[in-house]
Amino acid sequence: MPLPMRGADVSMTAELESLGARFRAGGTERDLFALLAENGVNWIRLRLWVDPRDESGEPYMGGTNDLATTVALARRARAAGQRVLLDLHYSDFWTDPKKQSAPKAWRGLTGAGLEARVHDWTAEVLAALDEAGAAPEMVQVGNEITNGMLWPEGRTPRFLDAERRFEREDPAAFDRLAGLIKAGAAAVRESGDAKVMVHLDFGGANELYRGWFDQAAARGLDFDAIGLSYYPYWHGTQDDLGANLNDLAVRYGKDLAVVETAYAWTAAQPEGHHQVFTAKLAEGCGYDVSPEGQAAFLRDLYAVVAAVPEGRGLGVVYWEPAWLPVAGTTWASRAGMEYGDDVVDEAGSSWANQALFDFEGNALPSLRALGGA
Repeated sequence: MPLPMRGADVSMTAELESLGARFRAGGTERDLFALLAENGVNWIRLRLWVDPRDESGEPYMGGTNDLATTVALARRARAAGQRVLLDLHYSDFWTDPKKQSAPKAWRGLTGAGLEARVHDWTAEVLAALDEAGAAPEMVQVGNEITNGMLWPEGRTPRFLDAERRFEREDPAAFDRLAGLIKAGAAAVRESGDAKVMVHLDFGGANELYRGWFDQAAARGLDFDAIGLSYYPYWHGTQDDLGANLNDLAVRYGKDLAVVETAYAWTAAQPEGHHQVFTAKLAEGCGYDVSPEGQAAFLRDLYAVVAAVPEGRGLGVVYWEPAWLPVAGTTWASRAGMEYGDDVVDEAGSSWANQALFDFEGNALPSLRALGGA
């Protein structure tokens, strides 16, 4: 039986469509959200940045996911009958374990002042979505906050996986991070019935998750679900993931979902678009680099999540399955890279060979696998 969460993060959609991206099935052009829903995708994950523009008002790209964009996409998801997982980055641009830049307008805030801003902004966002008839069913308080969020205030020591310990003891750092998460979670609780999720990367690293969530439990964090990123070429085997999920379910009594994942349907690199995935990355993953291999990966991943004890495995969200290699798309403008202190010489859609559509926007068979078929 399909799991309750069969999701897609399609936060790039508005930007892609503005650049000419179109999606098709059986040769017929279709609305992306309706097409996803018809294939069984019942959750849509949407990221939200505070102010994703530079000082001259130019967009950082990568979807430029401000509140207006996110509200519009959430309304489209609701119209297609899908639930919404809202991914709050608490930043003006991308966050992950190596970058968690505080919003430009929040810099200088610390302690109770920063906690209050986290609470109030979260509440403002959720009120706007509710007014638009697109309130989320679940909210991530932070994105891949393995090393904290809202740096420098909420930065925590890195977990040294090989040594199974944090790089240093710093209880005060975890206290500050816990205060920020609690502020966001409190706003979610006050807004309605949405569930609260906490999200880390490296889904196959059980010692990391134990170390992090033991710190969270000691500080009484209020949340309902643990979200994990799991990319098989970076984050261990599916056996590693399954062992971690099973342990977390028993140890913390929380629901779990893989909220970011992907695998490639081809190793080809569309001209002008640097690709994250290469044939070399597939080595050791155990799946052909083909639409059939992509579908097999997803079916096996669902089976791992379905086996989590006590029915605590909620499901899977595929990351950016519709990021086509259209002219003009990019993960970041130069100003966006500089904001996040992550400047690289990479352009275009870096995800096109891991999408669930071919380079021209035709749905692949693996889309049905995401929907549980």
